[in-house]
Amino acid sequence: MPGQGRRKRRQEAESRRAAALTTPDAGRWQVVIETRDRAELQAHTRSLQEARVDASLIRIDVLCRRPTEQSTYRLSRFVAAGEE
Repeated sequence: MPGQGRRKRRQEAESRRAAALTTPDAGRWQVVIETRDRAELQAHTRSLQEARVDASLIRIDVLCRRPTEQSTYRLSRFVAAGEE
């Protein structure tokens, strides 16, 4: 398909850049919030985006459990070593 190679190269370049920014010696992941409420997670994510935090420096982990109502969302932000 036309343009597929270009999109793939762009996505690979973005993932390499994010990996280089978030190396363990460059800083650490700081948990912003851990909640079961998806709306609360989205509100905190929006507030980080409004604060102009780079999207590649935000991580959302879903800690799945059974039943699914007990699943937990963890929103983390990468904090550079000098910002701590």
